[in-house]
Amino acid sequence: MAPETLIVPRFAAEPPQGGAPTGRWAQRLREEFFAACLRLEDEGEDIGEPGDVVFYPDRTYLGRTYVPATAPTSAEFELFGYISFVVPEGEEPQDFHTTADFTPETAAAHPEWKIDVCDEVIAGWRGEHENVAAITLVWGRPMVDGATIATAQLGDVTVDQCHIEGPGFTLVAPDDYRGQTLEIRLYDDDGGELARESLYDETDDDEGAGDEDEE
Repeated sequence: MAPETLIVPRFAAEPPQGGAPTGRWAQRLREEFFAACLRLEDEGEDIGEPGDVVFYPDRTYLGRTYVPATAPTSAEFELFGYISFVVPEGEEPQDFHTTADFTPETAAAHPEWKIDVCDEVIAGWRGEHENVAAITLVWGRPMVDGATIATAQLGDVTVDQCHIEGPGFTLVAPDDYRGQTLEIRLYDDDGGELARESLYDETDDDEGAGDEDEE
């Protein structure tokens, strides 16, 4: 087997360990998420009142568990973010940290979308020759039928994979490393590709062209 040409963390996060939050636990997560939403700077926008919160599969990276969330608003915005915490062995979840933001770009307003995706950098990873990867939490839902697997691709390398459960998927993967950026792909049960989506729009891609780090 030939040596690896792109040395980065692959499948570094634990797979989802719990089902969709229910009962008192779901209520605690909603309270944490809504508290973060109340701290938002709305930049003069009337983002409206939040609707039902959708939770995505949990992923644990370096001992901290992340539960992403989204919620539509009455003004046709979407709130998005995550709740993170640690669970010491034999103890209750603690050390909560929550982020939230909002966007007018929603799946309802874009019927052409094949994947509805959000992302947030949660850590950094120092690689060779002073290159640094952005460890990124990615969550979303398929807008096409038949999708059962989501993957994160960094160039030609699959760096994470997740079954699509309930509303969608959650991935943890290195991004923006040595000129390579993440692309999310959806597959069916037979391994057929159904959709792919870059985390960067075409303008971002154009601006980043030729910026690959020197080794």
